[in-house]
Parts: sequence; structure tokens; C-alpha cells
Amino acid sequence: MVWTVCFALALLLLISACAFTLVRAVSKNKNLKRINPFRVITPIFFVASVILTFPAFLEENSGETAEVARAFVFSVRKAIRLVGADEIYQTVFKFIGLAPEFLRDFYQILVLALQFFTPLFSFGLVLSFFKNFTAYIRLLLSFYRDIYVFADLNEKALALADDLIKNHKKARAVFAGVSEKEDSELIAGARYFGAILFKKDITAINFRLHSKKKSIYFFAMDDDEITNVNRSLDLISEYNNRENTHLYIFSTDVQSELILSGRERGAMKVRRIDEVRSLISHFLYEEGETLFESARPTESGEKQISAVIVGLGKRGTEMLKALSWYCQMDGYRVKIQAFDSDKNAFERFSASCPELMSEKYNGVFVAGEAQYDISIEPNVDVTTKRFSELFMRITDATYVFVSLGSDERNVKTAVTLRMLSERMGIKPIITAVVGSSDTKAVIRSARNFAGQPYNINYIGDTESFYSERVILDSSAEEDAFKRHCAYCDGDKDKEEDFWRYEYGYRSSMASAVHAVARIKCGIAGAEKRENELTDSERVTIETIEHRRWNAYMRAEGYIYSGSPERASRNDLAKMHNNLVEYSSLSDEDKRKDSRVAASVTEEE
Repeated sequence: MVWTVCFALALLLLISACAFTLVRAVSKNKNLKRINPFRVITPIFFVASVILTFPAFLEENSGETAEVARAFVFSVRKAIRLVGADEIYQTVFKFIGLAPEFLRDFYQILVLALQFFTPLFSFGLVLSFFKNFTAYIRLLLSFYRDIYVFADLNEKALALADDLIKNHKKARAVFAGVSEKEDSELIAGARYFGAILFKKDITAINFRLHSKKKSIYFFAMDDDEITNVNRSLDLISEYNNRENTHLYIFSTDVQSELILSGRERGAMKVRRIDEVRSLISHFLYEEGETLFESARPTESGEKQISAVIVGLGKRGTEMLKALSWYCQMDGYRVKIQAFDSDKNAFERFSASCPELMSEKYNGVFVAGEAQYDISIEPNVDVTTKRFSELFMRITDATYVFVSLGSDERNVKTAVTLRMLSERMGIKPIITAVVGSSDTKAVIRSARNFAGQPYNINYIGDTESFYSERVILDSSAEEDAFKRHCAYCDGDKDKEEDFWRYEYGYRSSMASAVHAVARIKCGIAGAEKRENELTDSERVTIETIEHRRWNAYMRAEGYIYSGSPERASRNDLAKMHNNLVEYSSLSDEDKRKDSRVAASVTEEE
């Protein structure tokens, strides 16, 4: 009876292992594909070995009740020695004659199968940890493929790699610095799309043997920005003369900008990704027109954009700066009110953007000049009654941006602000930063118990932001480069500055983002090329563009360089002679505004 039961159980386990292997092979389920088969099949074979050898060890120990436990221990101990399969089953073959006659042949076949396959799966499990050896073999086999190489395996890198491989089936993703202690879900996620995993640091892996006709994309995406910079410098030194080589360094630190701009890059294309600035720019480029659509009509005939920013950390500060120039538009006025818990929030922001917050410009409306009204309320805790009272004084709020440093606080505060808005009878657009894609997926369509939607927009989640469309193939970036070239007016050397120096890149990106808004707002001539503009349309486009540029430059920390008689430009001091109203510009400088601001779509 024991032999029969054990045979049935072992057979059932082996059938389940085969079924798992087959289902995993044909399934399109992402989570199932991520599972390492060796980690499932090997334990099943282990348990089957214990069960299959148990009757023999029970016979060897005379079958007494006291010896049942000993027989089980012997079975487990022997099964643990999986590679020594011959030794494991010697006892089985010795006592197989005591099994029921109809079962003996089948039992021996099953034992022989385990004897053969168990070492193979055990070896596979062990071999799976020799990443560098197998990784080099796979990298060699990917000689004629484009490769995306990530310095680290983390959620951001995994999301970007996943999206890249989905869009480029023949390419291969490579992750460096992957240790056995790495998050198993991350490793499983990388294996799902066939990534190559190295234990070595990215700078210790030799990619020079890769086909020079194929592209290599390096991504330095560590949370430690100093590590990103150091790795990037090493990669530039090693591969700066290799064609078809790209390096993306993720850093918000100004130090990285200074280091990289002064480094000789050769043929390598290097770009720093400021994740905070990129997030805000991408949001405004894709969805920014909603700020104008939700603006409220005023008695003067213009529409009022009343924006509230809760939290002046990196994202909140960047949004405040961006809205100051993004909302420069004929027929609209913008008022921005920000709240932060730091008692020095106003002084800190004013120090970084002195002329933006100057009484000469802030809240002052002069034709041909940037027009905005910015106020900052420091030392405010969003969980207090004082904050609720201050917010409820803003009875005309049309847009709210929440960024307090954590998903939980952002969501909670956004829900509170929706409640307060409902009490006031207003329905501003509310946007909250949420980094977790899983959290966003769960709460984006949330309703209360009465079925009322919260109508809160969430941006910044890993899966949406870390994608090819945003990071590598941004349509905004393509548009920005065309505008930069238009500004350079055919000077090829200056056109290269778009990639080498971030001053031109950021300025052109802001112009590209605003150009979309001008079209959405129906500004006359916004969709025309520069040589197609009428005189009236040209003045309109140039004036709006100059207003935007003034606000943008002040948000970057620039100030006017001096009196009109002695005005000059000094970028090291962040001083510019064109920070004046539109009417004070020379005709040449006015034409620069229309060259940059006009449509850059290709002529058919």
C-alpha cells in the first residue's frame, strides 16, 4: 500500500512539473514568464525523490512505528544529495522486489527518470548563478543586435528596458551590477524579456567587441548621482570614439552638467536627463492645454489661470518656474500661489529667481513684458487647519499641483483638496505626483462610497515616465532641435551646442512646449512657418514669444544686465541685455523670436 501511494504522489508531482513547464512556455502571462523554472522544478524533483525513496528506507528500517520517522529522515537526507543520484536510489533498487508486482516496472522507470533528470535540473539551478560566464556568451550571440546597457537593475531601469524591448524586438537589454541579493522580482522582470545579467560593474564589461555597425545605448540610472557621474566619465573615456554610441546620464545635480559639458566626447552622443525637468516639460507638452481650457473668464474679457502649488520640493519648484513662462499667452492672465512647510521657502525661491520675484515684474502688467502674479506662503503644514483656511480663500482656483515627497502624502492631500474645492463649489484640475505605477493603476479611477469620482490626475509613475517615447524619442525634443537650428540660422557649429550645452537644449525645449499651447489657444499665425506670417501675425507671435522668453530666463535665474546705455550679456553672471519689453528690442532680435516661435513642421 505504501509503495502504491508513494508512487502515485511522486508521479503526480512530476506531471505537475511537466505541466508547469508547458504552460509557462506557451503562456503570455507576464508574471508567469518571470518565474525561473529551475526554482520551481528542482524543489518538485526533490520532494518526489523523498516520496519515492521513502518506502525502501521504511523496509530497510524494519517498518516499526518508531522507525517511520527515521526512514523519512533518511529519505530527506539522501534527496538533498541530488547530484549523487546513483547513491540516492541504491536502497530503492535493493528493496524494489517488495513492491506490488504490477507496480515494479513502472516504479523502476520513474526512479530511473528521476535519477537522470534530477542532476540536470540541480545543475541548472547552480548554473543560473554563474551570471558573468553565461552573460558573456549571450552578449557574444547578440553581436549583430542593438543593445541597451543599464548600469543598475532597479525599477526605473527595468521599466525603460521593458518598453525599449517591446518596441525593438531584435534588440537586447543588458543589466550590470546584478547581485544574488537583488530583488527577485526585478531579476524575474529582466528575465521576462530576455535581458542579459552581469554581476560586474558596467565599467568592467568589455563592449568593444560588439559590432561597430550596431548601436550601444548606455544608461546611468543609479539613485546615487555621484555614482552616475563617475560611471559616465569612465564610459566616455572608454567609448568616446565609437560611432553609434549613446550615453544617457540621469541626474538633477548641476555638478553633473558642469562635469559633462567640459568633457571631450568624440563620436559619442551624451545627454543628461534631468528627471524633474523632463517630467514637467513632458506633462506640459502633452497635457498643458488643459490649464488654458479650465481658465475662468474675467470682467476684463481675459481668462484667469489660477494655479495652486502644494509643496516646493524639486518638482513643485520646477512646476512653479514652468507655469510662469508657460502661461504667457494673449487673452490670459496667470496667478500662482504656492505653499511649503519650509519657513524660508519664499527667500529660497527668490534667491534662485531674483528678477522673477522682483516687485518690478511680479504682479506688474506691462505690454510686451512677462505678466504673472506669484505669491509663496512659507511655513505651512498641509495637515493643519491653517492650510485649509488659506486654500479656501482661493475661490477661483483652476489648477492644483501636489508634490510633497511621498505618494501617500500626495494622494491624501489631493483628496483633501478635492473635498475643500467641493465645499467652495469649484472644480479645479488637480494633479498629484505618484511614483508607483501599481498605485496609480489602482487609484486613478477611484470613487467614494456614493460613486462620486475624485477626478484627480496622477503623473510621474515609473511605467509611464521611463519609456522610449519620453526618454529617447521625445517628439518635444525633436521639435526643440528644429527650433534651435532655426535660431542658429544655418550655423552648424552652434547647432551642435544643442547636444553639448544644456542652455540651448533647455531653452529650445521650453519654446517647443509653448508652441503647442499657442496652437491649442488659437493664436493667429501659430501654425504657420516663419516666411508665411503676415505682419500682424508676426508681431503677435514675436510678442508672445518674447514674453515667454523673459519669464523663462528669469525663472532660470537671469537678470537684466544694466541700464539701456550699458546693456551687455554675461552668461556666467546670468545677465542678459534683452530682458526688456518687446518694443525695446532691435528688429534683428525681434526676428529671432519669430524664427524660433514659428511652426517648424516640414513642408510637403
